[in-house]
Amino acid sequence: MPKTALLNTKGEQVGEIELSDNIFGIEVRPDIMHRAVINYLANQRLGTSSTLTRAEVAGGGRKPWRQKGTGRARHGSIRSPIWRKGGITFGPKPRAYKYKLPKKLKRLALKSALSSKVVENEIIVLEDLTMEAPKTKEMVQILSNVKADKKSLIVIASKDENVEKSARNIPGVKAINVNTLNVYDILNHDNLIMTKDAVMKVQEVYA
Repeated sequence: MPKTALLNTKGEQVGEIELSDNIFGIEVRPDIMHRAVINYLANQRLGTSSTLTRAEVAGGGRKPWRQKGTGRARHGSIRSPIWRKGGITFGPKPRAYKYKLPKKLKRLALKSALSSKVVENEIIVLEDLTMEAPKTKEMVQILSNVKADKKSLIVIASKDENVEKSARNIPGVKAINVNTLNVYDILNHDNLIMTKDAVMKVQEVYA
């Protein structure tokens, strides 16, 4: 069972915490994580891009010139795709890019991402993380204390607006609660900072 240091917000070690083998100690599966990331990014797409076909562009109600005798190529409409400002052939139209992955695969991808952070020694567990008011400066100091100067993902057990707002203005730092934890965010940040309660909740849900 993997163990990691338990730190306070001053960066001092106050103990150790055991992490579940079933969640933080499984074999890392890059292929499964890749599928989860592609799915996440696809689901973020709005799918609102749209172009006009030859049936939708303005004009073209009459033949631009007679069929024969002008010396020019024959044309039936200025809305043809070969004309400037004509319609677009096979252009994008509004569509949904969303699709679902099997539940077991999603769970395996998340466990694999968490395990990869343990393997790479990029997980930091805090005893607690509470703030009386949104203070960006205070959050910067906490990150400095725990030596998380790179891109960091902060995971808390439940929604806390003070923590989320304190991290919002720091470049490369994002604070979320356990319910919105996903593979993309874990892999997109160098450090994974979790509170002790968040770790317990993850182990309870995904055990």
